[in-house]
Amino acid sequence: MEGELFEISASMVTVEVRDEHTGTVYRRELPIDYYENANFLRLSGENLDGSTSQLVFYTARGLERVRDLTGKGADHDPCGGHSQT
Repeated sequence: MEGELFEISASMVTVEVRDEHTGTVYRRELPIDYYENANFLRLSGENLDGSTSQLVFYTARGLERVRDLTGKGADHDPCGGHSQT
């Protein structure tokens, strides 16, 4: 497919929050690296000492793949083409 999107990346993110008490909306642009694909979303930035810090959020598909790669997943054929005859 032409124009199909497989990953998203950016070097700056915009955070928008609404204060619970006042209802005021605040927006901030932050120097955070953003990377997303079908398996996970990763946010990377610098912590106080300048070293890299990351948060990774896995999708259900991503968790299943990590389990399979580490040998802890179910023994099943997700695509239906590897059954033994």
